[in-house]
Amino acid sequence: MTKLTAEKLSLSYDSTSVIRNIDLHIPEGKVSIIIGSNGCGKSTILRSLARLLKPAEGSIYLNGKDIHRHSSKEVAKKLAILPQAPEAPEDLTVKELCYYGRHPHKGLFARYSAEDHQVVEEALQATKLSNLSHRTLDALSGGQRQRAWIAMALAQGTELLLLDEPTTYLDLAHQIEVLELLRSLNQKRNCTIVMVLHDLNQAARYADHLISISNGQIYKEGSSAQVFTEEMIRDVFNLSSTIIQNPVDGSPLCIPTGIIK
Repeated sequence: MTKLTAEKLSLSYDSTSVIRNIDLHIPEGKVSIIIGSNGCGKSTILRSLARLLKPAEGSIYLNGKDIHRHSSKEVAKKLAILPQAPEAPEDLTVKELCYYGRHPHKGLFARYSAEDHQVVEEALQATKLSNLSHRTLDALSGGQRQRAWIAMALAQGTELLLLDEPTTYLDLAHQIEVLELLRSLNQKRNCTIVMVLHDLNQAARYADHLISISNGQIYKEGSSAQVFTEEMIRDVFNLSSTIIQNPVDGSPLCIPTGIIK
């Protein structure tokens, strides 16, 4: 399993401190979800974990080695990141997009191997896109397009998948479709998933490990039952609420009752 940790991590943008002196240990083989108010640094943490942002202080370790001492290709073989608004030529087909995920495993002029073809087919099957593999991205619905990007990340063949708000711009049905897909991939492939989510009740329902961020630091982390409390909602989101048990699966469910002035 791929291990991802951070020690004494501080992150800044243009000399403005965003995250200050946090320690993170991403549980292997679990779904970890980062929550917090807008601008609290959730996506900043995810970018730093993916080696896209260098820490102001502290270190991020991939399998015990500082991630910035790995080559870009080495990192790409271990983890894949799906940003909030990924871009690709609209006339690209789903299958062509998936093959981009094989690039970290290829030399500059190397041809695709039988293994590459097999991995791509398995990624398409896992995301239920085999029958849409020759369709272009601009011909897909929002949910189908997001599944295509997830298929590309799977084709990268990593044990660690980072996603920045994968349900943004999707309607509720497609949000659930994507989250159910990610949970299924976690359970069937034992891959470690780290994502940022805005919807608190979805985060509580789908997280094995929940991380709440406030004022540049980790407010609390642990299981949804441990983290998702009325006190956390008040302190992190400035909301009064009532937490009840979700009648479907027993996860905590937040009923907002007002903004705290």
